Amino acid sequence: MPGGSAPTDPAAPQFDLPLSSLPSTVQAMKIRIATACLLTALLSACATPQGMASGPVTVGIAAFNDFHGALEPPKQAVPSPDGKGGIVVVPAGGVAWLASVIDSVRAKYPNHLTVSAGDLIGGSSVTSSLFLDEPTITAMNMIGLDFNAVGNHEFDSGIEELLRKQTGGCAQHTSRKPCQVEPFKGARFGFLAGNTLRPDGSTLFPATAMRSFGSGRARVKVGLIGLTLKATDGLIPTDVAAQVRFLDEAATANAAAARLRAEGAGAVILLLHQGGYTGGEPDSNACEGLRNNIPQILDRLDTSIDVVVSGHTHWAYVCDYAKYNPAKPFLLTSTGLWGKLVTDITLQIDPATRRVVSKQAHNIIVQSPGYRASTSQIEPTDIYPKFDPRADVAAYVARYSAAAAAYAQRKVGTLAGPLERLEGPMSNTGGPLGNLIADAQLAATTGAGAQIAFMNPFGIRRSLNPAPDGSVTFGDIYQVQPFNNELVTLTLNGAQIKAVLEQGFDTDGPEQVLTPSSGFTFNYDRSRPIGSRISGMALNGTPIDPARDYRVTVSMFLANGGDSFDGFEAGRNRTIGKLDIMALEAWLQAVPPRAAPPEPRHTDLRPELNPNFRPNPPGQKYR
Repeated sequence: MPGGSAPTDPAAPQFDLPLSSLPSTVQAMKIRIATACLLTALLSACATPQGMASGPVTVGIAAFNDFHGALEPPKQAVPSPDGKGGIVVVPAGGVAWLASVIDSVRAKYPNHLTVSAGDLIGGSSVTSSLFLDEPTITAMNMIGLDFNAVGNHEFDSGIEELLRKQTGGCAQHTSRKPCQVEPFKGARFGFLAGNTLRPDGSTLFPATAMRSFGSGRARVKVGLIGLTLKATDGLIPTDVAAQVRFLDEAATANAAAARLRAEGAGAVILLLHQGGYTGGEPDSNACEGLRNNIPQILDRLDTSIDVVVSGHTHWAYVCDYAKYNPAKPFLLTSTGLWGKLVTDITLQIDPATRRVVSKQAHNIIVQSPGYRASTSQIEPTDIYPKFDPRADVAAYVARYSAAAAAYAQRKVGTLAGPLERLEGPMSNTGGPLGNLIADAQLAATTGAGAQIAFMNPFGIRRSLNPAPDGSVTFGDIYQVQPFNNELVTLTLNGAQIKAVLEQGFDTDGPEQVLTPSSGFTFNYDRSRPIGSRISGMALNGTPIDPARDYRVTVSMFLANGGDSFDGFEAGRNRTIGKLDIMALEAWLQAVPPRAAPPEPRHTDLRPELNPNFRPNPPGQKYR
């Protein structure tokens, strides 16, 4: 080549001498060899064109959501098909067992990711919460979590404390001292928060991330988007909500997906802290009757998104969303809460077209040791795989369990019997446990003039199961109320109380029936128009006067408009009281043993219209 040398093919024969300097017979032989090599190279190029891989690249994803700092087994179960037409209740959870299940998923795939769809921390067990969730972050580092989408509970302790979770350090941003057990190094995984904006318009954490797998012609990129629900501002303290704003989920995801595709992503995964509910028999791998907020988001998503890992509703499912909208063939997953399940997602990505050609998922139960429930012993089963706890993670958790023992094992009272957190059709009400908590909060604030107290059912996180002798520990009640909310007594008139109760039945968030303290009763009717569903309000048998003032106690969370009950923000003459958990402890200590008030304090006039209503299928068997 005049003016320079030809590029060298390392696979072709190399000549040390110019061809013209060789004898003619040798020249001819060299030419024949070179020609044969050239033909071989051309045929090989035709068989696998340059830039194309020989087949799709497999990427595996281990996904979960709403872990809520459940380091130890939460003594909860996953109702699942037994393969014989019945249901078996499988004990599940515990971060050491979660680690083993995730390891087993990743072992299947040379290319893999581990992701979480929010509420990794916040509303946590005492072993994590007492130490500002530092042990949960470190345990997730040990597991090898890659990304977590920020959920609403990540904001529980404020913006600066959340940023510390990512970067580490021992700066104190709350009333609780950080780094009590060890220096905190922060998360080695990335927080994603694409629709959480600061006042200057920047995102609190990166909106997206990209990971590459394979090499050469078999190289693919997987893009990830992390979002929380738009309604997060109504679920977090108002002073925290004032520092950020939350954008529409679908619009933000579509814009982010377009950017990721432009950057070469062959697959796009949305980690979305919003979800749905399903009906039918309990089955974490089914998707019958999908409802709630998630369909409205999915119907607006661009199909450049392949998989949606969802959360927030604490419901487990695996859905082919094309069943509901053929134009939107998303794979939708959720694992419920507390690390009781892991989703094993398999993607086949064509590196030539940069498109997913196959996707599938199934939920794996994180089966862990049995436990004593209120009425029976829940034991492991051979129907589903069993896992040993990962030794290093178990040892790490044991270190924090020991540090928390002085708090967690302290006896705080006695209870006449177990109190279950309501599930299924009644999950939006507090039941007898809600009655107990509301009565405790009223008793704790009578000095501030309280006449009524209200408890939000979504603030009740666990059942309250005493020991066989009726003993209840601080760890037991902390599992029920892990938020350390101050109680606030404020003044509302009767019309304002009705307006607040009506907000539990509006379209702003899932339905939630506030549980009142003893003496206050009301009715609700879902067949009536929104805003007119509450009737029959009375206090000790006397109808509530719309114009009269009443002193009402709620948590600081509700007083500041949490759970979309912003009607409480109109409350006047606020008096700050003790922490909610201190009120519950004092109530249990006052009368040993304390019996739960079982009476219904609100009446559902049309229970068949309950959005969570799911009658048991005929012949269903539990064991």
